[in-house]
Amino acid sequence: MTDAPVRIAVVIGSTREGRFADTVARWFVGEASARDDVVLDVVDLLEVDLPDRLGSHHPASGIRPEAIRPFAERIAAADGFVIVTPEYNHGYPAPLKAALDALHVEWQAKPAAFVSYGGASGGIRAVEQLRQVLGELHMVAIRDGVALPMARSLFGEDGALIDPGFVGPSVKVMFDRLTWWARALRTARAADPYR
Repeated sequence: MTDAPVRIAVVIGSTREGRFADTVARWFVGEASARDDVVLDVVDLLEVDLPDRLGSHHPASGIRPEAIRPFAERIAAADGFVIVTPEYNHGYPAPLKAALDALHVEWQAKPAAFVSYGGASGGIRAVEQLRQVLGELHMVAIRDGVALPMARSLFGEDGALIDPGFVGPSVKVMFDRLTWWARALRTARAADPYR
């Protein structure tokens, strides 16, 4: 089991009209697809039917609206996550918070890394806020990530990075550490389920 590829869900956190998330996610998935130690599942929150209100639903109960069951199954199947997020007004998108809050045990004892983008900060303020949320969900937030400052200027019209060397090393380091944690925690969960 330790040699089996790890399942990484790439969660696209923006659903805003005119978003740049598609370009960033396509580029990242292209980079990650070159690895033979991972299986990727791109989870675009634009395609997830999250309810406007969860009402009395509490994710820890395991009882959830039928509409989010497919999303829950994909998150449960993942060994780890890469969260692609923009920074909006020094924070992260509301649909991403709704997606994180909609589930509970499916996220637990799994690692997550970040690919962030935005203005001069490259989205790092959004990531810092997300680290707090992931801790509350019993997740492991990987220190190493990829930040893309002034992201729209970094990509050509074809969606490719103009200077691939700009972030290439950080992508490799992030993924090496993410897959290490994903394998380690997958083994730990199999030996002793997280409660």
